[in-house]
Formats: sequence, structure tokens, C-alpha cells
Amino acid sequence: MSSLPHASGPGQPDAVLAAVEARLISTFGEPDGRASVTFLGTERIEVLRFPQADGLFRYATLGMSAAPMADPTAIVADPVSGPRAELVVTMRGGRDELLRPLATLAASPQVEGLVVAPGASLDLGDPLWPGAPFTGFLVAEPGGLVEDLELPEPADPVRFLPLLPMTPNEAAYKRVHGAADLQERWLRHGTDLRDPARKSVPLAD
Repeated sequence: MSSLPHASGPGQPDAVLAAVEARLISTFGEPDGRASVTFLGTERIEVLRFPQADGLFRYATLGMSAAPMADPTAIVADPVSGPRAELVVTMRGGRDELLRPLATLAASPQVEGLVVAPGASLDLGDPLWPGAPFTGFLVAEPGGLVEDLELPEPADPVRFLPLLPMTPNEAAYKRVHGAADLQERWLRHGTDLRDPARKSVPLAD
């Protein structure tokens, strides 16, 4: 089995993460590689790589859902209730350089108190890999790739959020016109969002 570059970190997956991994495997099959990254002051974040048909690869985070995302305005974070999520990216041909950006974004709720939700932009400020046309992602609606994972009450379900790579021009367009408008434009132009070399969708017609 091939593996992604590995950096060990503290902590072991709890029952939630074991269930999340089982859901990912039941949906995508066995991963052919994984890597883990630990950022200062955070629990370990793993990224799993799942080969698919037609040369596609799914990259999914594992660790973000261990705790609920806290409202940054809350004085005390609820350790049980609140939205939980993992991130999924689909890329043709595979791009293992996505490891670090995905782990960084998955750690952002712990590091920055960020609540990641559909319609949000996640911009890293730099190309996702050397020479990449994308610097960030649009967070899409969950449920299409991986079914939500129900947890015992009062915990919220784990939602698997697809991330759609955006060029800087697309990100600027989305800030002005909104996520729905950009997605409609992608659809109208038949944009292959899994293509690692695609150009920005026409934004002026």
C-alpha cells in the first residue's frame, strides 16, 4: 500500500472518529494512503486518500469532527452540541500536495474558532500546490458524496462537506455575487471542478 508523507502526532481516534472513518470506507472503499499533521495547540488531523474509478481521487479529513465547532462569540464552548464536519476534495489524477492545505483547514475550528459551513469561502492565500490555479475552496452542501453520520443525542451529526477549488477570480466573484451565483455559472459552462488544471470559468457573460 502506498502512503502519503507522514508526520506523527499525539492523540488516538475516539469513537466518533472511528465511526467517521468507517463511514468514509463504506462510501469510498479502502484508502490507499493517509497522513497526519499536528499543529501547535491542536489535536492530530489526518487526511485519507481514496482512489476511485476513472482516475479520480477523494481526499477526506479525519479529526475535525472529534469536537463540535464552537460559535466564536460564545463565552464557553459546548463540548457536545454544535456542528461537526469533515472535509472532502475530489481531484482527477490525485494531488498529494493537498495534504497540508486540507489539514490546515480542518484544524481551523480549533485554531481560529471558525465554523465551517456550506457557502463559505476558505482561502489559503497561496496556490494549493506549486503552479496550481487555485488558492482556496468554496464549501458546498453536504449529503451528495457521503451521507451524514448520526451521533447519539445531544450531539449533532457529522456532515461531510465537499470543497470545490476556486481560482482567485472566482473567489472575488463569489464575494460579490454569492456562492449560488458562482455555482450556477460553473454548471452553465459545464465546468469540471475535479480538473486540477482547469481555467477560471467565464465571469463576464
